Amino acid sequence: MVRFASLIITFLALTSSAAQAQKLHTPEDYNNRGLERQRKGDFSGAIADYTQAIELKPSKKITLAAAYNNRANARIAGNDLDGAIADYGMAIDAQPENFENYFNRGVARMTKGDNEGAIGDFSSAIQLSPKFATAYNNRGNAYRATGDYERANADYTKSMELNPRYAEAFYNRGSLRQSRKDDDEAIADFTKAIELKPELSDAYFNRGVVLQAKRVFDLAIADYTKAIELNPNDPGGFFARATARQANQDLRGAEADYSRTIELDPTSAQAYANRGVVLLLQGKEREADRDLEMGYKLDGSLRASLEKFVTETRKRLRRATH
Repeated sequence: MVRFASLIITFLALTSSAAQAQKLHTPEDYNNRGLERQRKGDFSGAIADYTQAIELKPSKKITLAAAYNNRANARIAGNDLDGAIADYGMAIDAQPENFENYFNRGVARMTKGDNEGAIGDFSSAIQLSPKFATAYNNRGNAYRATGDYERANADYTKSMELNPRYAEAFYNRGSLRQSRKDDDEAIADFTKAIELKPELSDAYFNRGVVLQAKRVFDLAIADYTKAIELNPNDPGGFFARATARQANQDLRGAEADYSRTIELDPTSAQAYANRGVVLLLQGKEREADRDLEMGYKLDGSLRASLEKFVTETRKRLRRATH
């Protein structure tokens, strides 16, 4: 159970807003009001203002590029990825020396699943701004998504060299190392990420996963507990802690965590099935049967994987009572 890295930070470059004019005359006026509307969550109003700024055909390329870039940002907020990518392209045409436009389009392309296109845009941003740590981090994410782990590792490392306090880069490299079974190195990266950003719940979670794989259950449980404290509505944290408690023979604790998982995610077939197993191991056969049947109902493939274990456990429990 590994939580993979995602785009941790997206750098959305917005033109600074001056005091709002009473009457709007210039592209800058509309652009600035668009920024204000966007800050207030009025994305359709912001898009209308940025469109007006563009239609006024500003003479300054920086103004035209900013209007396209800002409209793209507003479209991202509305999940219009194609429109955003097109607008970032227009911003690049108007101001090709601005690394932020390439970076933003890279984020949009990666969000859409175009990792190769994202790599190209992040590379352009890096060429224009070689010390842009976030671009290296995000290009690392894109490389990883294409299966190029060596380049991903190199980009995460470069990102950390440029910004030694970049917790997300340590987390991302740790997640990459975790996926490659480099457990000790992954633990070191997650630990550094936590040191730099103690509220990063996924770093605790993933370090817990690695520790559990190494059968260091007490420390794994402690990490899952911290992840739960930081993100109490995530069923994954409770499920992971339940599996660690089950492996550590804390059946009551595991039962409680599986129950909380089910409360947060009633469709979790594995949580029902696992709680059924834990109940069975405690001799609560009737309750176990209900949970196992619910698990099988939600995911029929679980029956084949658990049936032999359940049958043998029932026999062992009945022999113990005679």
